[in-house]
Amino acid sequence: MGPIRQTRAPAALYGTVFVDLLGFTLVLPSLPFQVTDLGGNAIWLGVVLTSYSLCQAVAAPVLGRLADRHGRRRLLLLSLAGSTVSLALMGLAGSLWLLLAARAAAGICGGSIGVANAFAAQLAGADGRTRVMGRVGAAVGLAFTIGPALGALAAPLGFAVIALVGAGLALLNLVVAAALLPPGRTETHRPAAAGRRRVAPWRLLAAGFGAMAAFVGMETTVAYLAAARFDAGPALVGVLLALAGLTLVVVQGFLVAPAARRWGETRVATTGAALMAAGLLAMPLLAEVPFVVAVLVVSAGNGMLTTTVASLLAGAGPPRDIGARMGQGQSAAAAARAAGPLTAGALFDAAMIVPYLLGALLSLGVAWCVSAGTRERQPTAKR
Repeated sequence: MGPIRQTRAPAALYGTVFVDLLGFTLVLPSLPFQVTDLGGNAIWLGVVLTSYSLCQAVAAPVLGRLADRHGRRRLLLLSLAGSTVSLALMGLAGSLWLLLAARAAAGICGGSIGVANAFAAQLAGADGRTRVMGRVGAAVGLAFTIGPALGALAAPLGFAVIALVGAGLALLNLVVAAALLPPGRTETHRPAAAGRRRVAPWRLLAAGFGAMAAFVGMETTVAYLAAARFDAGPALVGVLLALAGLTLVVVQGFLVAPAARRWGETRVATTGAALMAAGLLAMPLLAEVPFVVAVLVVSAGNGMLTTTVASLLAGAGPPRDIGARMGQGQSAAAAARAAGPLTAGALFDAAMIVPYLLGALLSLGVAWCVSAGTRERQPTAKR
């Protein structure tokens, strides 16, 4: 099957990713309180939260290789089934260890985002690759914007009810995805020969890690920085993070693909990295209104950067191994989500400007990785 951009399949895939993560993010506002109710403390909360990213980092490359071998649709559906089970297990968990196991299982299934990216790239073909990477990223960002808000509104229902509602959404998503998603592999997508496993370019993996680490470092400490600089409370921080999430969705969903067609993926990626560096350097120094603008600049730069790096990664080798490459990219991002908050928090306690300096340096390093490690793809004219 060739590119099928004129069908509903890409939209069905975006919807699948959105609903999958919507069900998962519903539980996030109530999760810390559930840990406390089960007898846990802050350390336990850190373990429960970190277990997701660590398990995702381990599972994503494995899922990607399995998807290349056995079909991307099949692996994506299996991951959706796993999400259903993990959310139901969270709702029924009566102990911290069972909650931790459910969270770890969710992380393993969350490695399917790399499979979804590979699936989307296959559906779109080379010309539409940046667009679909952006739309998948926008679906993820939208879920992480809407899900926690709905979860906060539903908090009076209790954690168990919210988790079971999420499981119900995941089950419905599985049924709809099974009906709408097309086959994810054709006869031309044969697995690589044994002993010849292809590895994604290390510079692109490093770029994905650095971009995510810089961004989550900002997310982790921005509330503390705003409180220290402007005496900001939860209301301002909540609005700020919502605006940042909306900026990501708009940039990834609508702006980055036209920019890449006009100027090329590498140039857009390096521009995004430069915007991140500039915004991160400015944030600790600005007054309140320019501070908000700087946060949005960082978010826009991250949207430009992560989308184009994913597209470059998808095109960095033969189509039959795209799942393995996207899984490795997802693993690098998950590792950054695990390490970034811990590092940024420790550095902020030392001096509040330090994590922002580190984030800016990481962003500049990402720009070098992308420009040195990729060959610019020529912009494709509109048809």
